[in-house]
Amino acid sequence: MALASTPLSKPFFSTKPKSLSSSILLPPTSTSIPPSLKSRPLTVRSSVAAASPPATKVSKEFKVKSVKARQIIDSRGNPTIEVDLVTDDLYRSAVPSGASTGIYEALELRDGDKSVYGGKGVLYAVKNINDILAPKLIGVDVRNQVDVDSLMLELDGTPNKSKLGANAILGVSLSVCRAGAGAKGMPLYKHIQELSGIKELVMPVPAFNVINGGSHAGNSLAMQEFMILPVGATSFAEALRMGSEVYHVLKGIIKTKYGQDACNVGDEGGFAPNVQDNREGLVLLVDAIEKAGFTGKVKIGMDVAASEFFTKDGKYDLNFKKQPNDGAHVLSAQSLCDLYKEFVKDFPIVSIEDPFDQDDWSSWTSLQSSVDIQIVGDDLLVNQIGTVTESIQAALDSKAAGWGVMVSHRSGETEDNFIADLSVGLASGQIKTGAPCRSERLAKYNQLLRIEEELGDVRYAGEAFRAP
Repeated sequence: MALASTPLSKPFFSTKPKSLSSSILLPPTSTSIPPSLKSRPLTVRSSVAAASPPATKVSKEFKVKSVKARQIIDSRGNPTIEVDLVTDDLYRSAVPSGASTGIYEALELRDGDKSVYGGKGVLYAVKNINDILAPKLIGVDVRNQVDVDSLMLELDGTPNKSKLGANAILGVSLSVCRAGAGAKGMPLYKHIQELSGIKELVMPVPAFNVINGGSHAGNSLAMQEFMILPVGATSFAEALRMGSEVYHVLKGIIKTKYGQDACNVGDEGGFAPNVQDNREGLVLLVDAIEKAGFTGKVKIGMDVAASEFFTKDGKYDLNFKKQPNDGAHVLSAQSLCDLYKEFVKDFPIVSIEDPFDQDDWSSWTSLQSSVDIQIVGDDLLVNQIGTVTESIQAALDSKAAGWGVMVSHRSGETEDNFIADLSVGLASGQIKTGAPCRSERLAKYNQLLRIEEELGDVRYAGEAFRAP
C-alpha cells in the first residue's frame, strides 16, 4: 500500500530500523492440524475462493485451533510463505515479495543458504510460525485483529520484525483476518470495512502496469513501471475491459515496432520492449490509448522507483543497468525534476510514484509544489509493514492527513487476492496489481469483479481516485 499527496516534509517513518538481529529462536515444538479435525473435511477459505455471499448465520467458532505454515513458490520462482489457520474452516493466505525494496521496510526473513534457492529460502520464517507463533495463537479470538497482531509484535519484539520475520507475521495476520470474516459470517472486504471504520465501500481504479522497466525487466528502461488508469470508466468491470483492450493494442504496436520478442512480459505482466528512452515508453502508451479509442478516459501513471538508481553522490543514473557507463545519463535531482515536469506537460500523466530517493525530501517537495498530479510516496504495502492492523492504521492516518492511498501488489506474487478485498474495504480508490495478464495478477482483478457484482449498486472511484 502506498501513500500519496500533500507536500512532503519528512519521511513516512521517523526512525530508521536498528541493526538487524541475526539470532532467531527456534523451539523444537511444532503445531499441526489436531487429530479431532482430521475426521471431517474442512472447507478451505483461501485466496482463490470467490467473494463470499453475505451470510445469514454467524459461525459459532471464532477461536484458533491450529496454525500451520509451509514454504511455497511465488510468481518469480522464489520461495515464500503460505499459512493455514483453522477454526471451523481452514483459512489460507500467501505472502508476496518485492524486487525493489526500501530501507524503511520491515525485514523479510530469508534463510541465506546460497546452496538452496540461492539463499532465498524461507524455512526459518516457516519454523518461526510453526514453533513460536502457532502455540501462542491457539484459542485466540480471530475477530480481534488488533489483539492478535499486537501479540505477534510483542513476541517479535524488534522495531522492524527482524526476529520472526515480517513475512512470517504477515502470513499469519492475513489468515487471521480471513478467519475473522468467516467467524462473523461476512465477506472479507466487509470485515475490513468494520475493522477500519470506513463508511462507504468504493471500487478502486486499477493502475495497470503495461510496460516494465527498472528491476522488473531486462531492457534499458531505468523507470520501473509505465501504467494506464481508466479513470473515465463508469464501473470497475468497464475499467478492466478498457485496460485489457489498451493492453492488446499496445502489444500489436510493440510487435510491429520492435518485433515478436519484444512482446515477452516482465514480472508483473507488462511488456518489456527494448526501449532506450523513458519518453519513448510514454509515447507508446499514448498511441495505444488513442488507437483503442479511449483518449481522455485512460490516463497514465508511472512508478519510477528512483531509489534503485540513486547514486552515492546524490544523483540519478538513468543508465544504471549498464555498469560501467560513460555517465551521459546521470542527472542531478533538479534535472530529474525538470524531466518529470516535461513529462506531465506533454503526456496525460496523473500519478508518479517514487520519483526520487526515499531520503531526498527536498526534491519531493519541489516536484509536489510544481505539478498538479498525484505524487506517490515510498511503498507501504502490507508486507512492507508486517500486519493487517498496521496497514489499516497507515491508511487511516494518511487519509486523516489529506493523503491518498494506493493498495499495491509486489513483483513476486501468488494467487492470493487479499489486496482486492483490502482496496474495497479501505475505500482506497486505487489499486496497483500489474497488467491484465498472468494469473497471479488477474486473481486480484477477477476478485474485484466478483465483489462489484456482489455489491451491485457500488460507486467506482473514477476521476476521484485520489480522494474517493
